[in-house]
Amino acid sequence: MDDETIRSRKVSQTEKMKSALSAKRDKPMTTKQIEVERFSVVSSKPFEKIIAAIDAAIGHPDMQAFRSKIRAARSFAAVEVVVRDAVGPSGFMEFIRFDLGEIMQKDRGEQAAPRSVRIVIGNPLIMKQMVEHVPDAGSYAPVTILIDERTDGVHLSYDRMASFLGTYGSPGAWKVARELDTKVEALLTAAANRAR
Repeated sequence: MDDETIRSRKVSQTEKMKSALSAKRDKPMTTKQIEVERFSVVSSKPFEKIIAAIDAAIGHPDMQAFRSKIRAARSFAAVEVVVRDAVGPSGFMEFIRFDLGEIMQKDRGEQAAPRSVRIVIGNPLIMKQMVEHVPDAGSYAPVTILIDERTDGVHLSYDRMASFLGTYGSPGAWKVARELDTKVEALLTAAANRAR
């Protein structure tokens, strides 16, 4: 291939990319305002006991092994088995955890900073049901729970999925989201009340 042919191909590819970008810009961009409902329960139980209660209720799979098993699954029935093995008694599994309080402790000191943990939990089978109805549900699932110390006690908080999906007008997605909300709220309420 001579230099002129290579140059011609590069120009052609560049023009195709410019054309594709221009076409994308011509499509209207949209925004959607979503009003979010936050569920919170306040507990007088010790922070570490609440974390222990949450940990006992959710699964803690090795995420790399979990992803490998999902990839290796030959059918959806096999995926269901992998997920069922990964979730805890609540029907949820932990995807990732952020110790926000640890960062604050570096600034204020361990005794002065409140403890705060954000845990991303969910169930891929529930997520699938919502995404089938509303693809944007994938932006909100898995869900975040926040457990943090405040002056009036330990707050366990969650932004309701039904409030995220309500504006999409899908009764099917809203029903699944409402069931998810009920399960998450039961998990948080039980952890707040039963922590010993």
